[in-house]
Amino acid sequence: MAVVNDLIHIEGDGTISFGDYTLDTKTKLDNVEYNGDIYKVKTFKEITKLERNGMFVYESVPGTAVNNFSMNDGAVSMRVEGSEDPQITLELEPSTEYKVYVDGVSIGSMTTNISGKLVLSVTLGGGNSAEVKAVRA
Repeated sequence: MAVVNDLIHIEGDGTISFGDYTLDTKTKLDNVEYNGDIYKVKTFKEITKLERNGMFVYESVPGTAVNNFSMNDGAVSMRVEGSEDPQITLELEPSTEYKVYVDGVSIGSMTTNISGKLVLSVTLGGGNSAEVKAVRA
């Protein structure tokens, strides 16, 4: 897995890859159209953020590279890579319980807040990656 050099990329399987945690300065790319939605990504070593149609979708602090990001009615999944352990915030359904998995191992159930935010930390360290999945319970 590697950073996404063109900042956002639509994969052949219909998933989205985005982010470059190796950049020293904030870089953004917007107006990327896919399946009738407009995507915007902001990324560098301190933060990576994805928006769809002007609405928050994903944020990590510090920055990450995200590959094969997929979000449907009841689940979100992705592979996350970074130079440090990130805190990841996802926008999901408000006040809803999700089962969260990292590398296929359950880390428990979490409930989104009233605005739909789900916050989790992932242990990566030194350019490693992890598969992250949240499934509505």
